[in-house]
Amino acid sequence: MGIFDSLFKSEAKNSNWPGEQLEDLGQLDAISAASFTTPQLIFKHSTRCSISRFVLADFIKHFSYSSVELGAHYLDLLNHRDISNAIAERFDVVHQSPQVVLIKDGKVIDHASHEGINALELSNFL
Repeated sequence: MGIFDSLFKSEAKNSNWPGEQLEDLGQLDAISAASFTTPQLIFKHSTRCSISRFVLADFIKHFSYSSVELGAHYLDLLNHRDISNAIAERFDVVHQSPQVVLIKDGKVIDHASHEGINALELSNFL
C-alpha cells in the first residue's frame, strides 16, 4: 500500500466526523424516521476532491451540535455512489459534491454545496 492509499483509506472512515458513517441504503429509512424527532444532516463527500476535503475539514472544525440536537451522517461518495443516487431520488435533491442535505419530518428542509455548506446557519433548523 502506497502513502496515498493510506491517506485516502484513513479519510474514508473519517474518525473526526461528529456522527455516523452512512454506508448502507437501509440507513436512509432510519435517518428519515429519526428526522421526525431530531433534524438529520447528511454530508456527501468526495475523498478525491481537494475542495470537498477543505469544506469537510472546515465543517467539522465549526460543528458544535450534540446528537440530541442534530443527527450527523457522513457519506463517502466514492465508496457509496448508490446511496448518493438514492438520496437524490428519495429526497428530490440534485447530486453535488460536496453537499449537505438537511432532513426534518422526512423531507429536505435545506441543502447546500461547496462554499454554501459552511454558510448554512444550522441553528435555524433545530
